[in-house]
Amino acid sequence: MKILVVGTGYVGLVTAACFAQMGHYVTALDSNVSKIKMLNEGYLPFYEPFLLEMLKKNKEQERLLFTSTYKTHETFDIAFIATGTPCKASGECDITSVRKALSSIIEHHKYRLPIAIKSTVPVGTNKALTQWLKTEIKQSDLYPILSNPEFLKEGSAIDDCMKPSRIILGINKESDALMMRKLYASFTVNSERILVMDPSSAELVKYASNAMLATRISFMNEMAEVCEKTGANIHLIRKGMGLDERIGSHFLYAGIGYGGSCFPKDLTSLAYLAKSKGVPMPILHAVEQTNVRSKHLFLNKITTYFEKAKLATNITLAIWGLSFKPGTDDIRCAPSVFIIQELLNLGYNLRLYDPEAMDSMKKVFAPSQQVTYCASEYDAALDAHGICLLTEWKQFRSVNFAKLCKKLKNFSFFDARNQYVAASMKKLGFTYYSVGIAATSSSPISMEEKQSIAPV
Repeated sequence: MKILVVGTGYVGLVTAACFAQMGHYVTALDSNVSKIKMLNEGYLPFYEPFLLEMLKKNKEQERLLFTSTYKTHETFDIAFIATGTPCKASGECDITSVRKALSSIIEHHKYRLPIAIKSTVPVGTNKALTQWLKTEIKQSDLYPILSNPEFLKEGSAIDDCMKPSRIILGINKESDALMMRKLYASFTVNSERILVMDPSSAELVKYASNAMLATRISFMNEMAEVCEKTGANIHLIRKGMGLDERIGSHFLYAGIGYGGSCFPKDLTSLAYLAKSKGVPMPILHAVEQTNVRSKHLFLNKITTYFEKAKLATNITLAIWGLSFKPGTDDIRCAPSVFIIQELLNLGYNLRLYDPEAMDSMKKVFAPSQQVTYCASEYDAALDAHGICLLTEWKQFRSVNFAKLCKKLKNFSFFDARNQYVAASMKKLGFTYYSVGIAATSSSPISMEEKQSIAPV
């Protein structure tokens, strides 16, 4: 098929790349001329594993084209809208970019063209846009609006797109449903994973899914706090819960809360939508409150330790991990931004390291006397009074502690992602703080012993 994808952000680029990889001919269009120039020169505006290689390969094989202009003589079998839908100050989802994309598509393509919305939009958007087409152009049958929400995880988006857990299609006409089933047939050998439903249900599935996942994260962070107060171990709680098939093991890891571009925005939009319909959602508000509280609790562990250690001034702290999760350079709503800002307000000197997100973070915290960006996790630890691990990049699980300890001034470790074994860290000489496990005090040992202990 010939496919038009409008919007070359995270969702648009992954969608375009994967359709091209499956043999379709894809035009990826964005009004941002500088972004299109960057893509045509072989660069990505963000980091996502394997995406750049896939884009280059399909561009070279002429299955993928980047452009900033519509061509009226060109025809497509289907168009996808994958533009951003940020929250307004009120919490309402802003679909301005979706409306603009729709207007541009129908202005330049005067033939029957199904238009699928990938962007996350409020329930009722499909119906409202369809009604707008009927009112404005009197030919709504030419442009059937389909709902096709995305379920991509940053850091594993290519795999999620090529091997989807489910494909949700909100469609009113059977002929359009058959066309979409044909398009997605190569992405799944199990047709039961393709679910056709009414557009309103398709729109709400995305919000409901993200709300449930966020709820699990906040619940486990609340349980982690109970564990710290009672002496229980959140690792064992997670394992015991996860073996129950009704619960499962996913999204049961305690930490310092969720971030990124989806969960915070989608929960805010869902809460606004529910309120506008007169539906109270106390669970959703509690999830958000716990997410904020989790960051404050972790910050308190850091400040309390240094106050008790009588190191309350001129403290240098190494920060490992800046992105909201591993596998991405995205720092939108990342817990690290809150933690770093609060520590800077308290006068801490910070040495930051992340494998991918440092350029993104420099736009928020410029290098200064208090903020130093470092070449490695070891460089970040130089003359530091402690280490604060905020993102669970895999390389942080294979650290040479003998090398690391030679650089530190003081052995304190604040592990927001529970990457290490508390007993092993204690043997290494660290006062170790994690989430959902009681803190362990240090018991210094020799450098040779440090080298022999595996803390993971």
